Amino acid sequence: MIIKNVRIVGGDLVDIRVADGEIAEIGPGLEGPETVDGGGAIALPGLVDLHTHLREPGREDAETVQTGTQSAARGGYTAVHAMANTSPVADTAGVVEQVWRLGREFAHCDVHPVGAVTVGLEGKQLAELGAMADSAARVRVFSDDGKCVDDAVLMRRALEYVKAFDGVVAQHAQEPRLTAGAQMNEGVISGRLGLTGWPAVAEEAIIARDCLLAAHVGSRLHICHVSTAGSVEIIRWAKSKGWNVTCEVTPHHLLLTDDLVEESPVGAYNPIYKVNPPLRTRADVEALRAALADGTIDIVATDHAPHPVEDKETEWSAAAMGMVGLETALSVVQEAMVETGLLDWAGVAQRMSAVPARIGRLGGQGQPLEVGAPANITLYDPSARTEVDPSAFASKSRNTPYEGMTLPGRVVATFLRGRATVLEGKLV
Repeated sequence: MIIKNVRIVGGDLVDIRVADGEIAEIGPGLEGPETVDGGGAIALPGLVDLHTHLREPGREDAETVQTGTQSAARGGYTAVHAMANTSPVADTAGVVEQVWRLGREFAHCDVHPVGAVTVGLEGKQLAELGAMADSAARVRVFSDDGKCVDDAVLMRRALEYVKAFDGVVAQHAQEPRLTAGAQMNEGVISGRLGLTGWPAVAEEAIIARDCLLAAHVGSRLHICHVSTAGSVEIIRWAKSKGWNVTCEVTPHHLLLTDDLVEESPVGAYNPIYKVNPPLRTRADVEALRAALADGTIDIVATDHAPHPVEDKETEWSAAAMGMVGLETALSVVQEAMVETGLLDWAGVAQRMSAVPARIGRLGGQGQPLEVGAPANITLYDPSARTEVDPSAFASKSRNTPYEGMTLPGRVVATFLRGRATVLEGKLV
């Protein structure tokens, strides 16, 4: 197959010949019996998400491996990491292998299960980290995401344990005693709305502690969904020491601010903006953008968190936290980072493909588009403008904060090892 008229990470127009799941040739004027016209689209390495909630097993009313991977393919992803907060929790080899096999069955993208750090996400006893690492799923990322591993001794033990198989602990940084009953970012707006505030220090204190622990034991630490300017400064300091710390930011924390809780298009207290960690201030957003641009923040991860209608369309205090994000992530990054001049498309490829693949130790993903590389390719038209319509999502859930917004760009096609999963924006 020939993919014609594309610009690799925004470069000159070329054609790409794909054979046997790999890129066989790159150059102008290639011919073959089967062609796909890219129409001048940007060709990116297939995107890799380090932080996706697929909900299966247990919450198939919100998402399944099938619908979640379809959503991922529509968003340009060729690999996702499925978080462990399922029911049952992915804290044994049996559960992670179940998720891994479901991913192989549906094959819209690669599915790499994330193993729980503690049994049942309860923060009391280490889960079967070694058994999950040795399983067919070959788990290398471990997280209690949705909950913080707040016990320092347990966190140290986890960091020590994963060193044996080059794993990484991905921490949900939230000091639980500082966020008891918290509803939104602590500040002027939370006070005005009468909602319990979620202080920035609750995130920053855990990050500082865990950076010190990772340095002490010489292990890999990854920080999930960084959301404050203070967190950025702590991570920048840790990296200046040469410590093995990486971190991520979500698309919504690069674009949205806490004032939407008060002044959304449909009025105050709209639970569509309720998320963990909460939307922060404009100053935090600017700090996160700058940190992603300068490499302090390593990657963009969606934290795709689907919820059924009844869990979101309720009063604020009872509503579930989270937003879907796989199908809008690339457009939001274009809006927040590319159109502001903070990143070029090569930089986007690094932060949404190459580096997340490296953190997750995915050998067949995130490679540059060159001869001999796996043909994991995303074609993206940055000139398109699309009004977000959640009813058109492949995801089972519709809880997007971007409904009705016009965002830039559109995923034209996605190829997984040379096989089209999306063509002309539609699932194949």
